[in-house]
Amino acid sequence: MTDTRALPQTTPTLDRGGLRRVLAVLCLTEITSWGILYYAFPVLSVSISADTGWSLPVIVAAFSLSQLAAALTGIPVGRIIDRIGPRAVMTTGSVLAVPALLVVAAALNLPIFYAGWIAAGIAMGAVLYPPAFAALTRWYGDGHVKALMILTLAAGLASTVFAPLTAALVDRYDWRATYLELAVILAVVTVPGHLLGLRGRWPHPPAPTGAHPVDHRDASHSRAFLALVIALSLGAFAAFAGVFNLVPLLIEQGFSPSLAALTLGLGGAGQVLGRIGYLPLAARTTARTRIVVILAATAASRALLGIASTTLALISVAIGAGLIRGIFTLIQATAITDRWGATHYGRLNGLMSAPVVIVMALAPWAGTALSAWTGSYAHAYLILAAAAVLAAMVATASIPRVGEKGPGADDPASQDANCPR
Repeated sequence: MTDTRALPQTTPTLDRGGLRRVLAVLCLTEITSWGILYYAFPVLSVSISADTGWSLPVIVAAFSLSQLAAALTGIPVGRIIDRIGPRAVMTTGSVLAVPALLVVAAALNLPIFYAGWIAAGIAMGAVLYPPAFAALTRWYGDGHVKALMILTLAAGLASTVFAPLTAALVDRYDWRATYLELAVILAVVTVPGHLLGLRGRWPHPPAPTGAHPVDHRDASHSRAFLALVIALSLGAFAAFAGVFNLVPLLIEQGFSPSLAALTLGLGGAGQVLGRIGYLPLAARTTARTRIVVILAATAASRALLGIASTTLALISVAIGAGLIRGIFTLIQATAITDRWGATHYGRLNGLMSAPVVIVMALAPWAGTALSAWTGSYAHAYLILAAAAVLAAMVATASIPRVGEKGPGADDPASQDANCPR
C-alpha cells in the first residue's frame, strides 16, 4: 500500500486569478464540448437518417457506442490527470474531437460513420465532465464544491445554446455542413482554451485527512466503492431513462408535442435550481444522507410521473424531477472526495464514472423497451421508480468502514468544515 501521509496537507495551488481563469475556461469549453459532441446529435439524427437512408436505431447505436468509448477512455484519463494534470489530456481530446467530427460529416457508409463516432467518444472521455471535475477538485482544494457547482450550472446551458444553433444550421444547410461548421467552432474554442487556459503548476495530491489513509486499490476494491457504483448506476438509469422518455410519456397522457417539449425544458430549469441548492444541502447533511435522500426522491418522482394524470401535476413533478437530477449530478461529482478525499480523485472517479456513463448511454433504449414490454410509458416509469428504490437501499452501504475512511465521510461536522459556505 502506498503511504501518502508524507504528502503536504496543504498543496500549492494557483493564485486567485489563476483559479478564476481555470474555472472560466472550463465553463466555456464544457458548454462548447457538451453542446457540439453530445447535444447536437439528437437534433441532427433525423436529418442524418433521411439523407443517408440508414435507420434511426442504427444511427443512435453509433452514438451509444461513442458513449461506451467515452466511459472506457475515462479510466486511463483519470489516472493520467492524477499524475500530470488536465492540460495535456484535455487539449489532446479537443484536438482529436475535430477530425472525429470531420469523419462523421464525410462518412458515406456505416463503418466510417461508426469509426468517426468511436473516435469522438474517445475525445469525449478526455474533455467532458470527469476530467473537468478532476481538474477543479485538485486545484480548488477545500473550495472545490462551489467550483463544481458553478461549472455544472454553466454546462447546463450547453443544450440551450447549441440545440437551437444546430437546428438553425441544419435548416440552412444540411447535416454534413452543420457538423463541419460545428467542428470549426469546437477547434476555435476548446483547443486554445485547454492549451492556454489550463496552464499552471499541478499541485501535489493532498494527503488523506482521516486516521487511516487508503491506497486507491484498496478504495476501488472496497465494499463501499462497489455499493457506490451500483447505486449511482441504478440512479442514473432511473433518471436518464426518465428524461429521454418524458415527452412520449406526456404525449401518452394527452399532452400536445409542443407542451410536452416545453415541460421537458421546464425540467431543465429545475435542474439549474437543484444545482444552486446543493451547497446548503451539503453543509447540513452527511454523504450517506444526501445520496439516499436524492435517490429516494428520484424514485418518488418516477412513481408520481407514472401515476399522475392531470396536466398541472405532471408539469409540477417534471420540474421537481429536474431539480433532483441537478443535485444528483453534484452528488456524483463529489462522491469520491466525500468518502476518500481528493488524493486519488481522477483515478477513482474514472473507475466510478465508467459504468454510470454506459448506463446513461443505454438508458434511452431501455426505457423505450420497458414501455413496449409493459404496454405503456406510465408502467415503465413505475419500474424506473423501483430501480431507484433499489439504488437508495444499496447507497446505504456506500460509506467506507472506519478503516477505509477518508475525510469524515459520514461525519457531518467534518464535512461541514470542508464545505464552502
